[in-house]
Amino acid sequence: MFAIIETGGKQYKVQEGDSIKVELLEGEVNSEIKIDKVLMIKTDDNISVGTPYVDGVSVTTTKTADTKNKKLTIYKYKRRKDWDKKKGHRQGISVLKIDKINI
Repeated sequence: MFAIIETGGKQYKVQEGDSIKVELLEGEVNSEIKIDKVLMIKTDDNISVGTPYVDGVSVTTTKTADTKNKKLTIYKYKRRKDWDKKKGHRQGISVLKIDKINI
């Protein structure tokens, strides 16, 4: 059984026992987070697609860590003008462990 969930404006395919990296979520580490935005769920013999979300289905997760993603380097320059600018950014992420898909 698997489900497709939406969090942070992105979609993820999850199964029980998986770990995923998502945009930074509020809450303490080792706390339980319930995600209600389930777009699709597939059981052994049935597929349910929501419009846009499947009613009555949620995914229970545990937040295992808060970290930062790899660093992105932004570099801008203007040729022949002796002008450049270098900037870096690290996006905060949360690591979630999928505990259960609630039907």
